[in-house]
Amino acid sequence: METETVLRQKGMLVLIEHLGRVNAERFIALMNREPFDYTEWRHGLFKEQSVRELSAAAMKAKSNF
Repeated sequence: METETVLRQKGMLVLIEHLGRVNAERFIALMNREPFDYTEWRHGLFKEQSVRELSAAAMKAKSNF
């Protein structure tokens, strides 16, 4: 298991890679500013996708690393 510092660094790098530096910072600010229930958010996140579609997307993402 990684330390919290390493996890934060990796998370920030992922955000920057996918959103760009400015939008990554905006995302962090947005998450800190608004009340956020991760569990509630997660329940609706993949509602439109089947298990097979999720699995295929996960396998594709894994192959990109």
